[in-house]
Amino acid sequence: MLRTVKGKKIKLEGFNNLTKSLSFNIYDICYARSKESQIDYLEYVDEEYNADKLNKIIRDVITIIDAQLLHISTQDYQPRGASVTALISEGPVEDAPPSAGTSSSEPQTIVGHLDKSHITAHTYPEFDTETGIATFRVDIDVSTCGMISPLRALHHLIASFDSDVVLLDYRVRGFTRDSRGRKHFMDHDISSIQDYIADDVLDQYLAYDINIISDNIFHTKMRKKRLDMDQYLFGPETEKLQGRDRTRVRAMLQQEITEIFECHNL
Repeated sequence: MLRTVKGKKIKLEGFNNLTKSLSFNIYDICYARSKESQIDYLEYVDEEYNADKLNKIIRDVITIIDAQLLHISTQDYQPRGASVTALISEGPVEDAPPSAGTSSSEPQTIVGHLDKSHITAHTYPEFDTETGIATFRVDIDVSTCGMISPLRALHHLIASFDSDVVLLDYRVRGFTRDSRGRKHFMDHDISSIQDYIADDVLDQYLAYDINIISDNIFHTKMRKKRLDMDQYLFGPETEKLQGRDRTRVRAMLQQEITEIFECHNL
């Protein structure tokens, strides 16, 4: 059964073939004055958000959206960065041999099996040696089919990272048919991604939308409203940052956040 945007239940001809794709770009910004502190920051975020941590976040998302884990693969990179990829399904898969990285108590799949739903996460730590501005980016993609929805994981994903800037894209693709052969291009109400973000989270951000509702394409940008300088300084040499230096660093942080938020250089 398919619940349409008007709330009526429609009997489907077969499986719900609608694909719901949610993509995140989450940025954490900081200032580290010395080269040593810049490297220390990169090492810190690389350890804080390594493959094991991303693995846990993705498994939590799978639970939140009521999906079933088929297979998960993790990778830490040298010198920095990590990736996690998970194949998921709306229901469990039976009678399949174990896959790498899963225990006997988890849903299993065969090598080469391709399901229609997946979650991926990749991290990108970097810094500017000239300014001392360091930026950590994580990209997360959640693509589902059937009745499971990636929108249910919005609050958890934003809260799982130090999110100074969040860029979100959501799209519903394809169509599914009812028992009479009529196509349905949407199976839930949505006018903005912000509709699915908790008010206490939205209160922390300036946010605006660029939506093409007729084509089921939604884009939301979010940036923190307040810049608490003490939360953006990394390294012992920044502890006594005062006066003009503090004002200069604040301006650089504001510029970095604005350029990422607006997707162009100022």
